[in-house]
Amino acid sequence: MTKEKKEKVKKVKYKAPGPRFTKDKFRKFMLGSKDSMGFIKVLLAYVVLISIGFVFIFPMLKMLSTSFMDLADLISSSVNWIPTRLATENYEYAMLALDYWTGLKDSIIVAGVPTLIQVAVSAYVGYGFARFNFRGKTIMMGLLILSFILPPQIINTPTYILYTQLNIDGTLLGFALPALLGQGLKAAIFILITMTFYKQVPNVLIEAASIDGAGYIKSFFKIALPSATGALIVVLLFSFVWYWNETTLTRLYVIQNSKDPYKPLILGLQTFDQSFGASAGSSAASGTGTADVNESYRMAGTILSILPLLLLYFVMQKYFVESIDRVGITGE
Repeated sequence: MTKEKKEKVKKVKYKAPGPRFTKDKFRKFMLGSKDSMGFIKVLLAYVVLISIGFVFIFPMLKMLSTSFMDLADLISSSVNWIPTRLATENYEYAMLALDYWTGLKDSIIVAGVPTLIQVAVSAYVGYGFARFNFRGKTIMMGLLILSFILPPQIINTPTYILYTQLNIDGTLLGFALPALLGQGLKAAIFILITMTFYKQVPNVLIEAASIDGAGYIKSFFKIALPSATGALIVVLLFSFVWYWNETTLTRLYVIQNSKDPYKPLILGLQTFDQSFGASAGSSAASGTGTADVNESYRMAGTILSILPLLLLYFVMQKYFVESIDRVGITGE
């Protein structure tokens, strides 16, 4: 080491490290900054989310716990959540009473057919509203919103009379035909969702496709439709769930005076519950004390009826998130 370097080293003074946790750092940690939320905000967010989640999950957990209890657990005051043994025979009895596999097949048909039609129609109609300006567009949009605002109970009777005159009452056409005409169950919401997604597609892409010789149909299938995958998955998921859980319209349009022997699970569950309610009332009146066992059967039947929807939700949630990530575009 040269003499000059040694002198420079001697001149360097040792600086003690500053305090690791200052008041400003503590404030940023607790309250956050522009780049981070802060401990208090994160804590409040988690408290709110956990509270809301508990409100929704609690009935499911209670229902699942009760479905595995036998008569002794239901009567015992010491058993609240965890059964002494897993009474799987409750599910066997519920499946037998519901005729589960036949009901599952009929439910998939009754809910799936109009759902697929509604997805296709919503994709097509939403694209028309989003990309084209035509005479009467405002009026048609108003009628679309009016069809959503108008309570369905008002039009049930004239709709049923119309279906009877067309001889489609008691058939699956009672659901399929309105879906084909853009008037399916909650169809207005789905058309507005797809229309919003189509508006996010940049006009530059459509114009570039038209310059390359693509017509309206090709631009729709090659550019607009893939960009709206997230919207179509939302339409598919919610439309299927709403058709699956619909009891009044299913009984009125599809099951009543049925020409096709459909027995969806949701209607089978109603009959199942009513029969147990009647037996529970008679048991309580006679003083036998066996009415409580019905609660386990009811919960087991309810779990079985919503199990396909839960599985569908978990599967579609993955594709929904991936489709949103693939879109990644903003409107112009």
